Amino acid sequence: MALAQRAYNDLRLLGVCAVLALYPLLDLCLPTALQIIPLMPPVLIFALVGLGLCVATGFTGLLHLGVAAFIAIGAYTFAITTCSIYPFQLPWIGGVILAGAIGSATGALLALPTMRLRGDYLAIVTLGFGEIVQDILRNLEVITKGTQGINPLRGPSIAGFQISSVTPTGWYYVILAILAVISLLLQRVVNSPIGRAWFALRDDELAASCMGVNPARTKLATFAISAGLCAIAGALLASFLGSSGEPSNYDFQVSIMALSMVIVGGLGSIPGAILGAVIMVGINSIVLAKIADGLSNVAAGSSNVLLSPANWKYMIFGLTLVLMMRFKSEGLMPPRQTGVKKP
Repeated sequence: MALAQRAYNDLRLLGVCAVLALYPLLDLCLPTALQIIPLMPPVLIFALVGLGLCVATGFTGLLHLGVAAFIAIGAYTFAITTCSIYPFQLPWIGGVILAGAIGSATGALLALPTMRLRGDYLAIVTLGFGEIVQDILRNLEVITKGTQGINPLRGPSIAGFQISSVTPTGWYYVILAILAVISLLLQRVVNSPIGRAWFALRDDELAASCMGVNPARTKLATFAISAGLCAIAGALLASFLGSSGEPSNYDFQVSIMALSMVIVGGLGSIPGAILGAVIMVGINSIVLAKIADGLSNVAAGSSNVLLSPANWKYMIFGLTLVLMMRFKSEGLMPPRQTGVKKP
């Protein structure tokens, strides 16, 4: 039975990745106004954030509201270690790996004082950590350039071909390859003793400790892996945009977006986290952007706030979550093995 469940989960994950890999071929057949590949790289990047939050909230049951802080840490680490304005520069892949390592180390440090916290208390601490990181980045102007952001940042180079924002299909496949590799590795971790310890801790921490699971060590691994994935996503986002952006770009709203993704896709489901990112970030970055383009002529010179789709997005997100909780509370692609206990 366990082997069948693993095979089923692997097939779902491979199916999601295969659809995403083949989509650019379909996109080429669409009219120019409907092509969305240039808008897809941020969607895939946020799928990595969804995987990071899935580890903490979906697998281990820890309500984490500070993932935006680790995205910022990854973005600024990558920017500082690869930008030409600093005295030392790492290669692109070195900057991404170092960003993930710094993110993991910071996540482990955050885990140390929060070992005994769960539920609302942990959510408040992680939320506060996110605000602290924003203030630190804003005030360390000598290093982080304050609210200006660090730029220019370069993209990856493959066989001598430089991938930049003007080559969205190249970026799409680079990020998709990273996402697929990390997803498959994470699926293996879920099926390992570490993954079983996560699920045991999520269901009942006292019972898990009585069965030999070390809660402190398990939570430490959870925070480190979750933060590392979010930091890698931050590094990829900064590289794709060509700038670290300003600290306010990594605010509490980003963490809420990530939580919405894993709820819509299915708590504790790797394919669900990817699907949730496609839906929620797709609505924000693609659907509303296309609607804005369509309304640009109508809205020109108008003061009607309803003609600006950016003013709708939180209403749409809220309505989506309400409908999900009402009609499919386990998510669109929930885990096969057991029902997921919501934090």
